[in-house]
Amino acid sequence: MTYSWQGKKVLVTGADGFIGSHLTETLTKEGAQVRAFIYYNSFSRLGWLDETEPDLMENIEIFPGDIRDPNRVYEAVEGQEVVFHLAALITIPYSYHAPDSYVQTNIGGTLNILNACRKVGVEKLVHTSTSEVYGTAQHVPIDEKHPLQGQSPYSASKIGADMLAESFYRSFGLPVAIIRPFNTYGPRQSARAVIPTIMSQLYGGAKEIKLGALTPTRDFNFVADTVSGFLAVAEAEAAAGRVVNVGSGEEISIGDLVELIFRVTDITAEVVTDEVRLRPEKSEVERLLCDNSIARKLTGWRPEYTLEEGLKITARWMKNNLHTFNSGNYAL
Repeated sequence: MTYSWQGKKVLVTGADGFIGSHLTETLTKEGAQVRAFIYYNSFSRLGWLDETEPDLMENIEIFPGDIRDPNRVYEAVEGQEVVFHLAALITIPYSYHAPDSYVQTNIGGTLNILNACRKVGVEKLVHTSTSEVYGTAQHVPIDEKHPLQGQSPYSASKIGADMLAESFYRSFGLPVAIIRPFNTYGPRQSARAVIPTIMSQLYGGAKEIKLGALTPTRDFNFVADTVSGFLAVAEAEAAAGRVVNVGSGEEISIGDLVELIFRVTDITAEVVTDEVRLRPEKSEVERLLCDNSIARKLTGWRPEYTLEEGLKITARWMKNNLHTFNSGNYAL
């Protein structure tokens, strides 16, 4: 039987963010009744949902709040059937300076979601992890049994959140699945991430591209593929209580990525090392390569976009939206 999102009551936390906004839009197009939990602010801004087409926005319920507030989180979850939990602090450089904030948001916020989902009795909760929890690969490709390594305060907070989610499945039977995306990229991503960092500097006319380490490898997954992974994990009953990697299954070094982006944009520049962009030596993740066989087996998911195809789409978007980025401040 084909799963249908038509009329399904769905909560997306972090709906104002990069992946969250794409997921919110896709679910709405699929006919779901989406409640978009966004970070409350006094400017009436909706994050990346400000870019959503007006006709689509008419069918999205905006629900401002703070993931750290258990009462507001319960109000958000109440009445929902499926919950996608994406709200988190994600910037690795800032986690070196403000680890407390990452614990409060990523661990405390996740606990609030878990408690609320348990009380409400949701059909499915999809909790968002990250490939950063694996740290530098001890074996490749990285499967879900790979050891977890807290190589930054950010990754440590996500490990804690993942373990809480797992404990709620084992202790209370909460139908929670943990999706573990590898390096997602695409339109709307922050300029602190490597692909928009490179592109924003190129389109900004920089003669020198400031980067950190060039030797680490990453497994890049286009945002549309990551979103389809979220839907696939939510739809698969067998994913409950499981960790599911979502990645392309291909790796590329940052140095080779730069050369590929030069070709895609038809712009070149000198690459220089910016000390501010270098992680502490023992904190750098040297290699990431996804084993996505569990996702394929349990859900039928597979990536559709090649890296070059995704980069071309991203480049067009970056060129037209350069004004929204501050590529000079890596911590953003």
